[in-house]
Amino acid sequence: MNISLKPLRDQVIVITGASSGIGLATARAAARKGAKLVLAARNKEALAEIENQLKQSGTEAIHLVADVGRREDVKRIADAAVERFGGFDTWVNNAGVSIYGKLADVSDEDSHRLFDTNFWGVVSGSLIAAEHLRSRGGAIINLGSELSDVAIPLQGMYSASKHAVKGFTEALRVELEEDKSPVSVTLIKPAGINTPYPDHAKNYTDKALTLPPPVYEPEEVAAAILHAAQHPERDMYIGSGSKMMSSLNKYAPSLVDWVNKKFMTNLQLRDEPAKHKDGSLHQHGEDGHVHGNHKGHVMKKSLYTRATMNPVITGAVVAAASAAAVALIGKNKRKNYK
Repeated sequence: MNISLKPLRDQVIVITGASSGIGLATARAAARKGAKLVLAARNKEALAEIENQLKQSGTEAIHLVADVGRREDVKRIADAAVERFGGFDTWVNNAGVSIYGKLADVSDEDSHRLFDTNFWGVVSGSLIAAEHLRSRGGAIINLGSELSDVAIPLQGMYSASKHAVKGFTEALRVELEEDKSPVSVTLIKPAGINTPYPDHAKNYTDKALTLPPPVYEPEEVAAAILHAAQHPERDMYIGSGSKMMSSLNKYAPSLVDWVNKKFMTNLQLRDEPAKHKDGSLHQHGEDGHVHGNHKGHVMKKSLYTRATMNPVITGAVVAAASAAAVALIGKNKRKNYK
């Protein structure tokens, strides 16, 4: 099925989780390209301020206070887009929450709440968007994670939700292709991103939270999302670290298990007491900020991700990344045999 997507200046884009982090970075980047925006999140005050800022710069935008864990709220987002703009062309399922804690410690209530947002929010958004786009064409862009392919300790339930998002997204893509629907379905897989994510996470530990390296700026994810809004893509990895983790887990899962066991828990905790325990799992957090306060090195751009947006050199980059992964696997195997 030949899918044709509009230039951003001719698009209406729906973004969930638009009040901070990746969602807000994407909204601002889309506004600069001339897109009309429908912004949704739980924080009314932050959304209203963001809408006002965008309108002052000449962007046509509306906001909806919505909890994507409730399907009726997601339907209201779509209805508002139709009422205000006559429809939409791209739907970005970005809203997400997280929990840091060992699986045995996390309550059922918190686990269900996480899945309501991270998984069922994507399901509701995707199916409602697909129904609208079947007749007019467009793009559905779901935010997965490098943890859609790899699971790590302390974020086990989050990893499970992102694995579920991957499975659902792949099934939806095939069904739409089978029906010859002109809808592109993309799964974005970011590595660690410097957003307020650690502060928004429910924290079951006694330490402050952080992200394991490598960490990238949220503008890189926004660039990939807007690329997928114009060019049909299956999967997009944000950062070579995300691609590397996925490749290693595929070809050397025992090695990844060993790395996770030895290092990953400590890489997610800072050596200082926890300040925020509840996060934004059950209620909105302090929004309006694109960037977090990551203490380590943050990469402004990913050469790997930028290269994959250029079809001429994508093949060479993927081949190089695969060769690097194989070389690293071989090196570690030789060490293990010595």
